[in-house]
Amino acid sequence: MSGAEATRYHLDRLVRDAKVPGIQYLAIAPERIVFEYAGGWADVAGRRPLTASTTMMAYSMSKTITAAAVLQLVEAQRAKLDDPIDVYLESQPYGPDVTVGQLLSHTSGVPNPIPLRWVHAAARHDTLDEQAALASVLLEHPKLSSRPGTKYRYSNIGYWLLGRMVERVTGEPFSSYVRKHVLQPLGITPQELGYVVPDYRDHAKGYLEKYSLMNVAKRFVIAREFIGSYEGRWLHIRDHYVNGAAFGGLVGSARGFGKVLQDQLRPHSVLFADTTHQLFFAPQRTNDGTSISMTLGWQIEAVNRVRFFYKEGAGAGFHSMMRVYLSSGIATVVMVNATTFDVRELLDAMDSRFLPATERHLAAKSAARES
Repeated sequence: MSGAEATRYHLDRLVRDAKVPGIQYLAIAPERIVFEYAGGWADVAGRRPLTASTTMMAYSMSKTITAAAVLQLVEAQRAKLDDPIDVYLESQPYGPDVTVGQLLSHTSGVPNPIPLRWVHAAARHDTLDEQAALASVLLEHPKLSSRPGTKYRYSNIGYWLLGRMVERVTGEPFSSYVRKHVLQPLGITPQELGYVVPDYRDHAKGYLEKYSLMNVAKRFVIAREFIGSYEGRWLHIRDHYVNGAAFGGLVGSARGFGKVLQDQLRPHSVLFADTTHQLFFAPQRTNDGTSISMTLGWQIEAVNRVRFFYKEGAGAGFHSMMRVYLSSGIATVVMVNATTFDVRELLDAMDSRFLPATERHLAAKSAARES
């Protein structure tokens, strides 16, 4: 059985055994799709299939796109990585030492309370005052978790501030800037990736697994208005949007993110000059020179000694992850409509089948030693 056949069989079995309602998985090279899968259900009760064009909430995978937008402004000399963020914002409670670069690399010390309640019903999206929503969060969480530049501490608020910065620098709404300067240049259509659901007839319903700890604790982290009814072993989470587009607002498909990843695999990115492209993937350090597993927009890990850059997105009803294996010229993305499904474990198992033979050999040797 070939790698593609084995992957399709495994994914079909996940859907057939109801381990996940629906799933999209994509493996790509710079100029071609290596493997694509879409299967299962976008709507369990309605028996509506999940296809390659079906959109899902991407949540924190949005942050890497936000980082790309900020680096474009840095490249154009409209912003500086070493500038304090308060150069660009009318007010923020974290003092004068938090810089743009620290926000991008999650070393700012800006706190990270659980953001699951920072959402609003889809019906209220057009009337949301995002600036007021951010101001309320800042008022509730005004203290740094650590001194700027001293530690890696993930922060949704930090990227929300970066979105506000983009608006102040460009004079246009954040989502509009990203659409015109990041998505459109890559040939990404609103159906593939954007900040609103383009067509609810081809948008997946989000689910929470009935038999999970998250389901037991759901009323502590998810507002009652978003908790729907059970559909077999799945609890429906009603349609919503994240209050801050920059930290988690993208909606789209694996194909949409695949176009972003393909651009990053190519020697010359459409989005940046070569120096900025290299900076996008450069590991960062704290003030004392300690290396962290983070770039200005990507987290860094390795599986079986093969390094990759990644971003995960998780929230009420959906889970996703994208990876870039720069040394292999391969990138992957998985998106599912289930909160608790382990996307990391899936990619660890699936991706090695599409890596070049030399890296598969290294991975096999590493796995053999560990066993």
